[in-house]
Amino acid sequence: MTPARRENLERLLKPRHIAFIGGRDATIAVREARRRGFQGQMWAVNPKRADLDGVGCVPSISDLPEPPDAVYLAIPAAGVTDALRELEQMGAGGVVCFSAGFKETGDTQSERDLIEAAGDMALIGPNCYGMINYIDDAALWSFEHGGWSPGYGAAIVTQSGMFSSDITMSARSLPMAYMVSAGNQAVLGIEEFLDAFAEDPAVRAIGLHIEGLRDIVAFERAALKALDRGVPVVALKTGNSAIGATLTVSHTGSLSGSSELYQALFDRTGVIDVTSPSQFLETLKYLCVAGAPQGRRVAGFTCSGGGATMLADHSERIGVCFPKVGSAGQESLTSLLPEIATVSNPLDYTTPIWGQGDKTYPVFATALSALNADLAVLVQDYPAEGLDASKIYYQNDAAAFAQAAQEHSVPAAICATLPENLDRGTRRHLIELGVAPMQGIHETLNAMRDAIWWSEARARTRRVDRPAALRPGATIRNPVVLTEDKGKSWLGQMAVAVPNGNVCNAAEAAGVAQDIGYPVALKMMSPSLPHKTEAGAVALGIKDAEGLSSAIQVMTASVAAYDRAAVTDRFLIEAMSPKPLAELIVTLRSDPQFGPSLVIGSGGVLTELVRDARTVLLPASKDEIERALCSLRVARLLEGYRGSQKADIPRISDALHRVCAAFLEARSQVAEVEINPMFVYLDHIVAVDALIQVPRS
Repeated sequence: MTPARRENLERLLKPRHIAFIGGRDATIAVREARRRGFQGQMWAVNPKRADLDGVGCVPSISDLPEPPDAVYLAIPAAGVTDALRELEQMGAGGVVCFSAGFKETGDTQSERDLIEAAGDMALIGPNCYGMINYIDDAALWSFEHGGWSPGYGAAIVTQSGMFSSDITMSARSLPMAYMVSAGNQAVLGIEEFLDAFAEDPAVRAIGLHIEGLRDIVAFERAALKALDRGVPVVALKTGNSAIGATLTVSHTGSLSGSSELYQALFDRTGVIDVTSPSQFLETLKYLCVAGAPQGRRVAGFTCSGGGATMLADHSERIGVCFPKVGSAGQESLTSLLPEIATVSNPLDYTTPIWGQGDKTYPVFATALSALNADLAVLVQDYPAEGLDASKIYYQNDAAAFAQAAQEHSVPAAICATLPENLDRGTRRHLIELGVAPMQGIHETLNAMRDAIWWSEARARTRRVDRPAALRPGATIRNPVVLTEDKGKSWLGQMAVAVPNGNVCNAAEAAGVAQDIGYPVALKMMSPSLPHKTEAGAVALGIKDAEGLSSAIQVMTASVAAYDRAAVTDRFLIEAMSPKPLAELIVTLRSDPQFGPSLVIGSGGVLTELVRDARTVLLPASKDEIERALCSLRVARLLEGYRGSQKADIPRISDALHRVCAAFLEARSQVAEVEINPMFVYLDHIVAVDALIQVPRS
């Protein structure tokens, strides 16, 4: 974003004056600006009307008293380009273009003309709902909207106008700073808004509804900026695109598609990924009100055994840590609790002291101290509207909990088991106490887990050297697949270990096998056999010459039945590799938008059935690769499962890192490398089978 456009974006987001251009739709926007409480000047442009909801009209843009900071433009598409050009020439700051009929209808030329006409103006849209600034009470918005702000909050950018409207109407009391409906993103996209909101002191978290990103490198840069500045980013990614045709020959297309690449991008940049609208809002609310924790030890409180069990069950499922109370804490809490209570975490403090703040406060404070807690949650379902006799008891415990959490500097949440059991007044009151009013046990614990993950991701980036920025670029189109022997020769040049082997015809096979030493593996080499196992083109553990001769005959017949044109008299004979600790699939490839990536997962014949894989964008640090490896289910085999030997995981990760570095160096010479299986031993790796795609000659 140019400095001039960045300055104009500030004018658009925090305008001193707004010009409304159009008719009926512009009139609605005038009402919404007024209802938001906008105190600046408002002007209207319409040659056929005297006013727009009381704002006097001038007949043309040139008649405006001065260049407006912000413009709401709602005119037929045919007139948009000329209007933008005139606004740009007079020095307007930015425009919300509600008008539709551009790229979304297939008219890409009109949108290109619109971009050219906008120049350095900050333009939201076209085909969007607009922008709301909840901090300064400025709105350029197309429909009735809700939402509120206590002076800070979330900045949300969506690619869906209706979803943005739905968020403003939600009954969740999410503190808001900004709402942007980005529309077609002709000029300003998610990346630019993310970069700008990361610098706004009123923004405590940023929420992004993403259907697709225009510029992965710009997104990475902006997301890391937000991470550096301590502003959590939460993404709700919807819609997945298909992987390019160049990947369909390998197993990887089924293991790592568009959604996995986005997940890898989010992991790399510390962006919290959520999968539902309610989780999106609850996570933002938690981060805005409670904030991110310094550790992962959670203290839970309920006045119900059922609530404690629900907390414990879901926390175990998602890996949230409720540590046990030590012996000293047991004694202290026992002296404070009724006899019917059992000291535990989560703790059911039971009804005899319920609602008595002078008795529950010591319990909360003592437990937080004894557990050395980093986060705290109290389960409370408030009575329905009109049933207020007992509400004071809930409020007493809430106040005691808030005080204890504040004194211990612990991010705190009160959550309702059922989302609707937390009324608006209670939600606002809890926010005033500095406690996040969370709606749903699962949503609450998920948000706490993700807040912990974000804090740890931020800490990693501050103590570990970051890899170089992503390098997307052109990919190799319609590559050819090398036969395995040629592929392994290529791997040898990349310093990747392969089994000792040689290529020969059937007549030479016995002599080659004798030189290598039995037992051996036999594979038919043919460009038409990228997956040899399916065609019967692999025989393992051959013990002698007689077995080798028989295997060649059986293999030739099997391949002929599979595809007669694939039959060759060219065989790779290799020494059988010893049994490994584990088998991996390791794939290196390039995507035109995301650039190079590593896919690592459980390998061998069960690759697609098990679907245990992680995608890492390249270049990546050794630590990133090690974390990806350790996150796999197969990693348990490397960690000494059931008394087996334990692999040197840092050394294995270092070897994988060298493979990635070699691939990056040879990026123009290779389209994709798939090693499956990659045998993992105590301190090294061996590529047992390889499928490599290179440019056509």
